[in-house]
Amino acid sequence: MDHSSPFPAGPSHDHALHALVDGRLPPADTKAVQQQLAADATAQATVAQWQAQRHQLRALHQDMLEAPLPDALLQTLARATARRDEQHRQWWRWGGMAASVLVAFALGWVGRGHWPAVAPNGLLAGNASAPSQRFAAQAAMAHAVYQPEQRHPVEVPAAQQEHLVQWLSKRLGRPLKVPLLTAQGYELVGGRLLPGDTGARAQFMYQNSAGERVTLYLGALVPTAATKLPPSAGSAVPATNTPQSSDTAFRFTQEGPVPGFYWTDQGFGYALSGQLSRPALQTLATAVYQQL
Repeated sequence: MDHSSPFPAGPSHDHALHALVDGRLPPADTKAVQQQLAADATAQATVAQWQAQRHQLRALHQDMLEAPLPDALLQTLARATARRDEQHRQWWRWGGMAASVLVAFALGWVGRGHWPAVAPNGLLAGNASAPSQRFAAQAAMAHAVYQPEQRHPVEVPAAQQEHLVQWLSKRLGRPLKVPLLTAQGYELVGGRLLPGDTGARAQFMYQNSAGERVTLYLGALVPTAATKLPPSAGSAVPATNTPQSSDTAFRFTQEGPVPGFYWTDQGFGYALSGQLSRPALQTLATAVYQQL
């Protein structure tokens, strides 16, 4: 091989081959590397293998790449943008108030040298997002992403339920159980592994004879002392056949792309999501809770 080439053998040569396969080389460098390949059968085989892998990866989910975004995700984005704009306006208002307080302090209007404790604490508490609320939002988003899928709704189908449960139990670090919802008209489609704030999460998908789907999302949460949600984020559901302790009380939310019920039990979260009525979702969530 010509060692006077700008791409000598070694790491820089491999980098040049990767850039050639990805189409990132300038024309002059492309020509120089191709001249080297003409005299190096091993490098030619490597490049051919990388090109084949690249084409296979691009074709793997080409249908998903070309598909339009689900309406549920677009609606969620619009709501999130509106909430962000409102938060920005609130921060500007609080910023002006903070500046006024500073001026007042400098002029001696609060001459005893103490800031009002409620101002900064109240602001931070009002904007804090409880882990359970984030968990419920992530569950709704995961449902919106995978529920429309016809070819790849799950990673492991229900036909391999034993393998699915063993695999997800190992990844989540605790024995899992797949609830049966046959009495409610739903059959297991399968499940998948998903990432979360505190590690791995699992999603089980169910479907009824009408093609309606619900998903059960579960995983570990960061322990939190406050489990009571503000009225705008969710509301407790008092019912004798649902969990009633402060740690496990059912919460209903419709902040995300789909409504759902969620609850926690000793630091582990569960969320049932679906485009159903609140009573229908509560019936399914109760059936799930009673089996876990």
